[in-house]
This record gives sequence, structure tokens and C-alpha cells, in this order.
Amino acid sequence: MSDSSTHLPGFPSLHAFFAPGGILAQSQMPYEFRKGQLEMAQAVERAIEESRHLIVEAGTGTGKTLAYLLPALRSGGRVIVSTGTKNLQEQLFYKDIPFLESLLGPLRVTYMKGRANYLCRHKLYALRSQPILNGLEEISQYQAIAEWEKTTETGDRVEIDSLPESSAVWPKLDARSEACLGQKCPDYERCFITEMRRKAAESDIIIVNHHLFFADMAIKQQARTAPDAGVLPDSTVVIFDEAHELEDVASSYFGISLSNLRFEDLARAVEVTLRQKDALKVEVVQAGQMIRERARMFFGSLPRGSGNEGRIPFLDREEFLEMQGDLYLAVMNALHRLESELERLRGVDEAAPLKKRIADLREQLKFVMEASDRNTVFWIERRGGKHVTVYLQATPIDVSALLGELLFEYYGTVVLTSATLTVQGGFSHIRRRLGMSEARELVVPSHFNYGRQALLYLPPNMPDPREPDFQVEATARIRRVLEITQGRAFCLFTSYQQMREVYERLLGEVGFPLLLQGTAPRKALIEEFRTTPHAVLLGTSSFWQGVDVQGDALSCVIIDRLPFAVPSDPVVQARMRAIEENGGKPFFDFQV
Repeated sequence: MSDSSTHLPGFPSLHAFFAPGGILAQSQMPYEFRKGQLEMAQAVERAIEESRHLIVEAGTGTGKTLAYLLPALRSGGRVIVSTGTKNLQEQLFYKDIPFLESLLGPLRVTYMKGRANYLCRHKLYALRSQPILNGLEEISQYQAIAEWEKTTETGDRVEIDSLPESSAVWPKLDARSEACLGQKCPDYERCFITEMRRKAAESDIIIVNHHLFFADMAIKQQARTAPDAGVLPDSTVVIFDEAHELEDVASSYFGISLSNLRFEDLARAVEVTLRQKDALKVEVVQAGQMIRERARMFFGSLPRGSGNEGRIPFLDREEFLEMQGDLYLAVMNALHRLESELERLRGVDEAAPLKKRIADLREQLKFVMEASDRNTVFWIERRGGKHVTVYLQATPIDVSALLGELLFEYYGTVVLTSATLTVQGGFSHIRRRLGMSEARELVVPSHFNYGRQALLYLPPNMPDPREPDFQVEATARIRRVLEITQGRAFCLFTSYQQMREVYERLLGEVGFPLLLQGTAPRKALIEEFRTTPHAVLLGTSSFWQGVDVQGDALSCVIIDRLPFAVPSDPVVQARMRAIEENGGKPFFDFQV
């Protein structure tokens, strides 16, 4: 295909960029011509030009990020690029885009994450006079955040390397929308979300992750008449990297998740907000306390599984309402009472988002308890040890119709790409799961010779992962492998508990630097891994993909078990049951 038809000023043709002896070959990057990379770039450009959808499986080593970034830039329009993980998102923005700029000059690119990643200045300033901090650690973290706020240009928490992922202070200061005052906020013009929107509106490429994309889509779907809903600007083209994750991510955002914490957070937000405005009345405090107590009793009465943690289907909602309906009605009445108390307030702008939160909670609780949608699975999850959080969930079983309407019919061009999209050599499985009816298809094989360049080791005689001695044996094998590779490894786990247990066991047994997910932002951990000789990084799902460590620094990847979806999981069960009812084979059609 000739790509000269859309040669834009400042951007070279695809052939001039990717061909042997071209711009890429003359760069400082170690480079060899990859025919598949050029083919993919041409297919992406053709899809954008002709407003068609495209699905591309590009094997490891193809260089697919450059293969879609250059056509996106050459299109002359705004393009949203969505990645499966923040790791890949950060790699795109902090590595691939600067590399392209070194070859092409300055580019108009914005990096956007969910609102909870950004600081709310209004909350930060308000907390100075109304402290709700617990202990020296929270006070120390608050002081670090307050000092950083004076110099940061983005407000993105990833800039604070010392702030742990589990920080209890950050959720009290982040910019999530439930408490946002919008244009009525006194700090609106200096707001990091406002500034991010401005930059996005002026950009050619906007880099997001799947969670933000679908959260934004869900918000816009629920608030079709609200011009300020969501944060992403309009675009006619969206490119999904790591597109094999779309079904699961979309399901979580088109579903509903309620927890006892959301009710606790609502009551606390009402009290803190109104106290700051000197508008907190005794009646409001009493109504908030009533919500706390009644939500605690309601969530505490929900059915339990065999243990105190885990997920179970909520199949007998009608029977539960017959037995415990009074507790459900008590929560609904408590929400009504708090809403009524807020209605009585005059001249308090901050009451509006609080009333919106109450209305959302009431509507969602009613749906989860009373709806009879056949395409929805209702389930309960308990998390945490001593202080258990109970989640009441409603998840769509099949999102294909939703995605067909809201994604593939809405955008002129949708490009799906990943190293793993085909099943038995074709795309029919993922197209059916995602509701993608019309699309061009391309398979680009990997450029690596795995038989000569990689070694696969499966330790014999290991106990079943469910056996109590599995962790001891796994740690012993991991330690032996690390001794052979001299560290330089990722140890990836399917659960946080397994990760932490192996980390504790390895601490006194190996002499290599051990880096643990959660102790610092992911970007900081990866950078430390790159620059620390013989380092070992222990992580969970967020490090399974979208991480690029070149050279010998990463020479071994250890996986504790294959990440099959748990067959007892309520959502997995519902999807497998739906496949069986339609004449399919659940294990092969879904699990494999």
C-alpha cells in the first residue's frame, strides 16, 4: 500500500520511517527492519483513512507501539490510545513518545489517568484547618504531599516516590468525582483535572488506560445530558493496546459495586464538608450516624461463603429480602433522611455533589437488590482480615451488545491489538465476545526465535498449589533459579498473599536486592529494578504485561501458577453457564 496520500507536514511517510535505511534505522535505538511492523503501520493508517475497524495480533518483538503511534500522528485528528496497564501507559508517555520526539520534533501528547490518581487542591487546603489524620505516618505523608503540591505541574501521585500504594492519606486528598464541586470550586482554575482536560483538548494523541476509558464511557452513558461528564474529549479514533483485557475491564465498569465503605465514606464526607462551611447541624450528624449503623447491619447480614473472605454468588436475593428486608429498607430510609436534611441547607454549594452521591447509592442499591436482569450476575465479596469490607456486586454476563453500541458504532475507527488475540488462528472468539461485527484482520508473527532464544523450565514433582506445603516448595525452587540467574528476575504471582509470603521467606535466604510491589509506585520500582544490579522484583497482575526492561537486567521471569480464571468465581460461573446454555463448551470456549 502506498502511504503518500496523507503525507502531513512534519511527519514522514511510513516507508521513509520504517524501511531499511530509513529514519528509524538511523536512530540511536538498536534496530533491525521488521516487515511486520511496517505492515501493521500501513494497516492502521488505512483503517483510520477509511473509517474502518481493525484487529491486529502482533507477536512479541513486532514494535507495535511505533506501528500505531506514527499513523495516529499522521492522521491529523485526535486519537485516543488506551493501554491495559498503567505500566504500558507510562512506557508510552515517558519512553516511546520522547523517542519519537527525538526523531520528529515536539508532539502534542497528553497522558491521562483516573481522577483518583490526582491531588485535589481544595481538599488539601481544607484539611489544614480540619485535620482527620490518624497517627504519625499519616501526618508525615500529608506533609510530604503538601510540600510536593507547591512544585508539581501535574498533581499525579506517581511523582511522589516515597508514597506507598496503600497510603491511607491519599484517598482523603484525591480528586475523584463524588466530592467534586466542578466550576463552583474556588480552586477550579488551578485544578489538576481542569488543566489535564485543557491539555487533552489541545492534543493530537491522548494516552489513557482501559480502566479510565471505560469508566469515562460509563459516566457519559449515565449522564448523557451533562456536558461536563467524564474527562476524555471527543475523538473518532481509539486504539486499544493489550486489547485481550477489554471484556473484563468493560464488565466491571458497566456493572455496579457497593460496599459498606461507600456508606461510611458518604457519612464522613458529609460531616467533613459541612464542618468546613460551618453548616454542620446536629440533625445531619444524626442522619449520617444512622447511615453508618444501618449499612453496617445490612452488609453484615449478607450471605457468607465457607470462609470469611472470597466471592460467592448472591442467588437467593428474594429469600434474603423476605428474611432481612427490614434491614434493606432501613438503609434506604436512612439515605432518604440524610438527603432531606441536606435539602434543608441553604447557600451551601457543596451539598449538591453530596446529594448526587446519595441518589446514586440509592439507585444502585435498589438495582442490586431488586433487579431481575438475565444478563446480570449478582454476587458478594468479602475482603480484608480483621476489618472486613463487604462488596455487593452486579456484573453483566455478556457485554457484546453494550460494546457494539457504545464503542464500535460510536467511533469511526477502533483498532484492537495485542500479542494474544487469536484462538485457533482466528479472531472469531474475541469479536463475538466484544460485539465487533465488521473489522479488517491482520496477524503479524513474532520476530523472536523462541526455540533458540528462550528456555522454559517446569519444575517436576511440585505439590498441588492448594496444598499447604506448596509455598515452601515454590520458594525453594525460586531461590535455586535466582541463584542460577544471579537475580535479574521478575517473580510474578496470582495473589498478593502468595507474593508477600514468598517475599518474607526469600528475605533471609537470598543476597539479591528484593523489590516488592506496593512499597513504592510501579514506575519507581521498575526504574529501581533497571538500575540495580542483580535485582529481583516480586509483583502481581500489574507487572504481568506492559513492562519493558531491555538488556540483561531482566533475564528470567518466574510465574507461580498459570492465571486461569477461578472456576468458582461467580462471574466466571455465570459466563460458563451462559456458554453451556447456548450449546458451547465452557472450558474450551472461555477458560482456555
